[in-house]
Amino acid sequence: MKHISIKKMFMKVSVFMVTGILLAACSSTPEVTRVDRQADLSGYWNDNDVQQVCNSLIQGCLDSNNVDRFISLYAQNHGGDSPAAIVLPFRNASSEHIDMQIVSNSLRASIINSGKLDFVESGAARQAIRDERADQNNNNASESTASALGQETGAALAFTGEVRSIVETAGNVSTRTYYVKATLTNIETNRILWEGEDTIRKNIKRPLFKP
Repeated sequence: MKHISIKKMFMKVSVFMVTGILLAACSSTPEVTRVDRQADLSGYWNDNDVQQVCNSLIQGCLDSNNVDRFISLYAQNHGGDSPAAIVLPFRNASSEHIDMQIVSNSLRASIINSGKLDFVESGAARQAIRDERADQNNNNASESTASALGQETGAALAFTGEVRSIVETAGNVSTRTYYVKATLTNIETNRILWEGEDTIRKNIKRPLFKP
């Protein structure tokens, strides 16, 4: 009898284990693993590339003698203030979809964190702020708290740029090269103060046979 009870218990435990495994396998809940740095799974443009090129380009820009001289002269003529910069939309001239707003945002963060340049809003965000300021001055806010009109900080410098790509393939091996170009222009004179380029090259080897 004791032997039969143990056997029955073993069978019940086995059934529970199999049931648990089947439920886990059939679960509709995705398995999520949090990562600190994105793995390069496909060889396409990713967030690691964004960080690399933005940090490299901004550092190269701020190390430029022309830019350093402009910042010094601007500070002398404006009570020690740093010139304000604006990042205009970068152009995607590559063969794949790239969210260029992410590139612009990363460049803006690098500019602000450098401490050498100020930054002013552009595009839709700037217009939204102007609409809010106009609304405040349309008798919708008290005179003492309404933000004054005509007090915006004008941008002295503008960043523009583009991303291009070239893909070379031979058999199951391909080389994907990204060229990221950035230009810093004096808005008042249209003079180019600095121009730089960073290159990312990736070799991708794909399996000869797919299962």
